[in-house]
Amino acid sequence: MIKGVMFDFSGTLFRIESAAQWLNAVTASAGLVVPDEELDACAGRLEELGAQPGGVPPRRVPSHLEALWRERDLTAERHRAAFTALTREAKLPLPELAEALYDRSQVSGAWQPYPDTEETLHALRGRGIPVAVVSNIGWDMRPVFRDHGFDDLVDAYFLSFECGVEKPDPRIFQMACDQLKVAPGDVLMVGDDRVTDAGAGALGCRVHLVAPLPVDQRPRALAEVLRLL
Repeated sequence: MIKGVMFDFSGTLFRIESAAQWLNAVTASAGLVVPDEELDACAGRLEELGAQPGGVPPRRVPSHLEALWRERDLTAERHRAAFTALTREAKLPLPELAEALYDRSQVSGAWQPYPDTEETLHALRGRGIPVAVVSNIGWDMRPVFRDHGFDDLVDAYFLSFECGVEKPDPRIFQMACDQLKVAPGDVLMVGDDRVTDAGAGALGCRVHLVAPLPVDQRPRALAEVLRLL
């Protein structure tokens, strides 16, 4: 019987704006006038590099950034350094936009909840099932939940840069289970990564994976979780 649920953040409960929207927002804020074809080409390079936090994973990581990339989620400093370095590799309209792009990725308005995020969290709260968010991340996304009105629907957050350990290491899942006061065998982990999120299975947690699709392409994947309880 499921008595507690852990959720991943990006690609599971929320999805960040597209790389094109991300780049357009920053260039507009900077007052830059950039031809559409140049913006589109740059957005494509950003996607290829996986330079957007919460965006698509890299198709390639430059060899000189591989070590930094592997450890990006362990501290806030490494996270910023890794992603700003990748954005600079994308030949931005202005090099200084790298920092602005990183800052934009932490703005609540850049993140959209999936259509069934709120109803799923509300349903779990109504059933008395505690919820934790367990995320490999280098910044505090609690304000995203607060600004979208979901902060009172989450009982605890376990963020890799705060915990000093990242998924799939079983220790971060154990921390969450301990905080929820639920045995791992009675906990469901819901995420979008078959490597990192499935690490909860090593503790005996049940694992359910969803696809990290754009918000408008995944209307009911989380609501299906309620059928597993």
